[in-house]
Amino acid sequence: MIPTVTGTRYVTPLREGGSLPGLVEADDEGTYVVKFRAAGQGPKVLAAEIIAGELARRLGFRVPDLVLVEMDPRIARHEPDEEVQELLAASSGLNLGMDFLPGAFGFDPEAFPPDAEEAARVLWFDGLINNVDRSWRNPNLLRWHRELWLIDHGAALWFHHDWPRAGTAAGRPFRSEDHVLVRHAADPATAHRELAPKVTESLLTEITALVPDRWLVDEDGDSDAFHRRAAYVDYFLRRIESAPSWLPGGTA
Repeated sequence: MIPTVTGTRYVTPLREGGSLPGLVEADDEGTYVVKFRAAGQGPKVLAAEIIAGELARRLGFRVPDLVLVEMDPRIARHEPDEEVQELLAASSGLNLGMDFLPGAFGFDPEAFPPDAEEAARVLWFDGLINNVDRSWRNPNLLRWHRELWLIDHGAALWFHHDWPRAGTAAGRPFRSEDHVLVRHAADPATAHRELAPKVTESLLTEITALVPDRWLVDEDGDSDAFHRRAAYVDYFLRRIESAPSWLPGGTA
């Protein structure tokens, strides 16, 4: 279960993110990078953060702890920036936070060459979730306490922005040539043999259950949360089965 905290102070926007995440203090004395429900492409980004992030954690990757953040609409009144004020007001209620890692900095594989096996596992994982946002231009990797941390998975699972066509996504090739770690990775097929057996139906069911119902159901009521969760599970299971079609190098 992902814990729920209450935001007590909006500290500052993080404008390098296109969806305008912000640094927020909460009533558990923690500080979180919060992605807001009303930003960008809405709750689907938050659902992707939970599903991809928690799957990564269970597969042994380092990922900042996630929390659900209740934002009081009164917090917006104290923000002088009109854009931020509008975003906070529209996002009152439940949002998603990631534990802030003080002192962490953007990972540069040229300055800190990664372990080849770990790089292969990250490359494989991004192929599994079809993460298009781990390029050399925007690695979405942090170095913290001399370790590699994965962040920002909102652009993954892009198929859920077009559910009627989602059935064809499981076998879609993964374009790895622009991946920040592709030149540093060992054979991803080895990572596949290690990690794929861990992606079970029971694990996926447990992870998708962490997503709040309201972030799964489209505004038009096209489907309910139960069937959306089942669709994510089905995607991953079929994605694993079709690995030769998307695995970098083409074999599993």
